[in-house]
Amino acid sequence: MNERFAQYRDKLAQYWNRFSVRQKILFFSTLLIIIIIIVAATMQLTKTEYEVAFQDLDSTDAAGVINYLESAGISYRLSPDGKSISVPSADAARAKVDIGSQGIVQDGSIGYKIFDQSSSMIGTTDNEFNVKYNNALNGEVEQLLRRMQGIKDAKVLVNLPKETVFATQDDQEKASASVVLSFKPGFRPTQDNIDGYFNLVKTAVPNLPIDNITITNNETELLPTAKGGQAGVSSQVEENFLLQKKFEEDVKKDVKAFLSKLTGPDKVDVLVFSKLNFDKETRKENRVEPVDPENMQGIVISSQIISNTYSGQGSTDGGVAGTGAGDVQGYPSSANSGNTSSEESSETKNFEVNRITRDIIASPYTVKDLTINVAVEPPDGQPTLDPATSAAIRLILVNIVRASLADSGITYTDADLSKKVSVYSQSFGAQAAAQASSGFANWMIWAIAAAALLVGAGAGYIIYRRRRNNTEEEEEEIPLQVPTEFPSINLDSVTNESQVRKQLESLAKKKPEEFVNLLRTWLADEQR
Repeated sequence: MNERFAQYRDKLAQYWNRFSVRQKILFFSTLLIIIIIIVAATMQLTKTEYEVAFQDLDSTDAAGVINYLESAGISYRLSPDGKSISVPSADAARAKVDIGSQGIVQDGSIGYKIFDQSSSMIGTTDNEFNVKYNNALNGEVEQLLRRMQGIKDAKVLVNLPKETVFATQDDQEKASASVVLSFKPGFRPTQDNIDGYFNLVKTAVPNLPIDNITITNNETELLPTAKGGQAGVSSQVEENFLLQKKFEEDVKKDVKAFLSKLTGPDKVDVLVFSKLNFDKETRKENRVEPVDPENMQGIVISSQIISNTYSGQGSTDGGVAGTGAGDVQGYPSSANSGNTSSEESSETKNFEVNRITRDIIASPYTVKDLTINVAVEPPDGQPTLDPATSAAIRLILVNIVRASLADSGITYTDADLSKKVSVYSQSFGAQAAAQASSGFANWMIWAIAAAALLVGAGAGYIIYRRRRNNTEEEEEEIPLQVPTEFPSINLDSVTNESQVRKQLESLAKKKPEEFVNLLRTWLADEQR
């Protein structure tokens, strides 16, 4: 057994000694690299990957999450600042669902769930209940604000007034709210976002007007549009500016497209200036109109006629008061003068008229002023436009301005409208440039062609010379073929045939080409 082991060891040593030092180094280097790759792959495959499941936690929420993960047997990693918790990727989804369903993460807010968690069998006092309700209301508003776009954190303090039965609903004190917001990095709220924050707080808290809400961030106080928010004013001004520019571009495009049909394309340039009225008017009209405008009467809905007739003897009291004998001063005297009769009639009619109530919202986009300036290139061969064409263009522009200013509320005469348009002839330079280029076209073309031909010929000659020089240098640098030196074997110094055979076999294996050349040399020597 030992002899066989020694034989295997000798064969292995002989096989190993056949390699050169460079091959041995390459072998060990390859083996080391393979081992390192196997170890790294094993560590990578067996390593537990963690992902951030909860971030931006306060101390209370972080403690609740850690307690749940420890009770559930889920490993975790806490960030150095204590605000982020990472869990294995395989358990991340389940941990998020479980913790979210149990309401462990409250972002520092209590919410209405406190009444489910801390209910007492004995009961609570009014003061204790009011404190819990106020804290829960603050927490619910904070959670709603954190769900808004761009808000990172929110702190809300709501002040609810005490209700009293001795005051009416209008006389009750109003609630107030103070809100501090922290926005995500890079987020800048627009006026629409700010109005959304105010409306959310207003609708979440009962009996809370917008004037009693104060919202601030780390930089400044936020104002709603109703209180003159600058973001709303700036956005409105920008919108109005864009509308004015769009109106001017539309007028310019229409005028240019129409006049191009008369003068030809690319021969008209238009400049438009306008002033728009962006005042929005809202009014309410309560009007009463008769049904019959000609007679100024309405529809008779009820009619009443009363007629009284009286007849008898004697006369009614008459005369001057206190003038008769035995009369009482201040009372009329009485005298009988035979049969008397009286008749009284009255008629009452109720008419119904048309009662019209209108809520009118005037359009805020009214053209108050418009000026159109047109430059027209005269036809070929004419220095200026002819009067007929200029008058026709001016008439078209006046009609456009008249139609645009119809709702401005100002009556313009034809003279006033003529002052708002101008037409003048102007050469745009295309014709002059064409004439100038046509005057120098012949000699410029020939000069450019000749220069291009000379440059091409020079470049071709240089390339030809470079290639020729390179070819000559390569021919000079070709080394002469060195005669092949064939290996020789000294047969005189070798006495053992086995050694000769081994040397020939070794030469045939290691250097077959030299072995073939050696045989050819021997054959040539024998033939000589």
